[in-house]
Amino acid sequence: MTFMRTAALGVTLVASTALTAYADSLTIAIVNNGHMINMQKVAESYTAETGVKLNWVSLEEGVLREQVTSDTATGGGQYDIINIGMQEAPIWGAAGWIEPLDFDVEYDVEDILPAMRAGLSHDGTLYAAPFYGESSMVMYRKDLANAAGVTIKDHDTWSRIKEAAAAMHDPDNGVYGACLRGKPGWGDNMAFITTIVNSFGGAWFDADMRPSLDTQMWKDAINFYVDLLGNYGPPGSEGNSFNEILALYNEGKCGMWIDATIAASFLESDQVAYAQSPNAGNAVGANWLWAWAMAVPAGTSNADQAKAFIEWATSKDYVQAVANHPDFGWSSVPTGQRASTYAVPEFQAVAQFASAEMAAIDSAAPAASDIKPYVGVQFAAIPEFPQVGSAVAQEMAAALSGAKSVNDALAASQEAADAIMKEAGYYE
Repeated sequence: MTFMRTAALGVTLVASTALTAYADSLTIAIVNNGHMINMQKVAESYTAETGVKLNWVSLEEGVLREQVTSDTATGGGQYDIINIGMQEAPIWGAAGWIEPLDFDVEYDVEDILPAMRAGLSHDGTLYAAPFYGESSMVMYRKDLANAAGVTIKDHDTWSRIKEAAAAMHDPDNGVYGACLRGKPGWGDNMAFITTIVNSFGGAWFDADMRPSLDTQMWKDAINFYVDLLGNYGPPGSEGNSFNEILALYNEGKCGMWIDATIAASFLESDQVAYAQSPNAGNAVGANWLWAWAMAVPAGTSNADQAKAFIEWATSKDYVQAVANHPDFGWSSVPTGQRASTYAVPEFQAVAQFASAEMAAIDSAAPAASDIKPYVGVQFAAIPEFPQVGSAVAQEMAAALSGAKSVNDALAASQEAADAIMKEAGYYE
């Protein structure tokens, strides 16, 4: 197999030295977030250049995880390219579920932000390439904060955040003080909730990998979360994830939103300010680290062609293609991925959030520590975590909706997590 680069796309294409034909089409499973939706339009040039038809399967985050995990684990071969993240990539790579990625030197893998490379690798081998990366931060309405006479600072206390939410909260006029994730899922409500727990000094597991959801730190954190969102959040918050809150924010209905830094790319108001994530005394783990990345499942028969597409879709050339696209521009390029993007003057001119985003990414702390004996900020990098996180997510949504008390939800969470970890053989 030999490789060549096309001038128009800057992508490594596969030219077979045998009789294997280049794939007529690739099936790509993506999460239904804005940058992925944009990719479908930008990638029309890829099809025009290569003749490869791209079949997109766009799914809500939780559904994507379920379908992709099932198909990849069984070698089903339904997809040629999949969206996964930092929780899955190292584990699936080590298990042989996804293919290692070794790109052409012109791809410049060293330009990928170190935190993203590390989080998507196993034993130094990259198994997924970041389409965009993120941490989390506070995004708030300057006009509403000023009118309410409140300030929001970097690394503010949670008590001051609650005071600011209360001051901006005006439900009679359709404005809610804080819009936060409540939809159940280990990467939905639990992504945000875990950062609160971390900031209160809690963790998913103790040093023996026994669940620690019945600790006072978890109780304090969840009581705070339920009180904040119950009193100053929009109705039905237990059904809201990223896309739902993005819509609310752009409708002018949110005073503040604490979520993925990538959201800043899609905020339409010019009255947005940014601050580093709040904490309750422990700043380590108060902001998450994630990348939505592209990987090649081992079950595909089009591995080389899939890698060629990923090489283009996560390259500097792709960033430039978005910037040059008539429907997008520099304000719409994927961020949190490549260092070179942040050095472009045109990007700096339109991305008022860039410095806050990079500060959040740089300060994220996924390494194991005395407080948490596992890798990961808003998740634990163990195979069992999706099952544990999903079970707890349902209980936290029940607590938020009022269907259960916080104590009862945490007791049920502890019991479920303990059963999963015992069955997995972590202890007897």
